[in-house]
Amino acid sequence: MTAKDWHAPSRSDSGAAKAATKQARLADALRANLGRRKAQARARAPAADETAPPSKPPRSA
Repeated sequence: MTAKDWHAPSRSDSGAAKAATKQARLADALRANLGRRKAQARARAPAADETAPPSKPPRSA
């Protein structure tokens, strides 16, 4: 068989539907995982007031 003769098999309608369902399910799982990781990072981060450096007095001329 030559390279010209070979064709990738096409998906049937049910195969395409299964692939689309799987893709959507994986995308939802990825979004949920990202949301959990962001929530964990926010919980670990100190409050914004604690991380801000103290303000410096104005420089005199």
